[in-house]
Amino acid sequence: GISVLSNMLLARHVHTNYGVGLASVFSPSVKREEVYHRKVLEELIDFLEMQAIRKKLVGSLPYGLRKRVELGRALALEPKLLVLDEPFAGMTLEEKEDMVRFLMELNEGWGQTMILVEHDMSVVMSISKRVMVLDFGKKITEGPPEEVQNHPQVIKAYLGDAVKI
Repeated sequence: GISVLSNMLLARHVHTNYGVGLASVFSPSVKREEVYHRKVLEELIDFLEMQAIRKKLVGSLPYGLRKRVELGRALALEPKLLVLDEPFAGMTLEEKEDMVRFLMELNEGWGQTMILVEHDMSVVMSISKRVMVLDFGKKITEGPPEEVQNHPQVIKAYLGDAVKI
């Protein structure tokens, strides 16, 4: 298994400026770079409230914490656009609330742009500024959440014909 910290450190490889080889391991510039990458990771670990699990094996963690580690690893890449596929799937209510808090802070506090592919409509509608709804891969509509959730085709696609519009 691999620890939370090591798991996230793997994502930093795209930001390294050194090659492999024994000589590079002892280079002062490589040491400085290593210190910098660890500092970035420690800030992410603090932000995601994972201080207590930073040395634990990812495989030993509950599902919700594993999803948080996945988010941390994605953030360690420093993406311009963060694409998350089903970030709330399988989570408890408390885990969802934590993830919502992290994503809101990432967007509002850090300026992180995100695309979420998510089926939990209550979460989507509560945190999104703009929503696009697909039905079997075909776009039905897009716009502000309050407009989208009242769109007749969205209601029909997700609630069926039994609901009177």
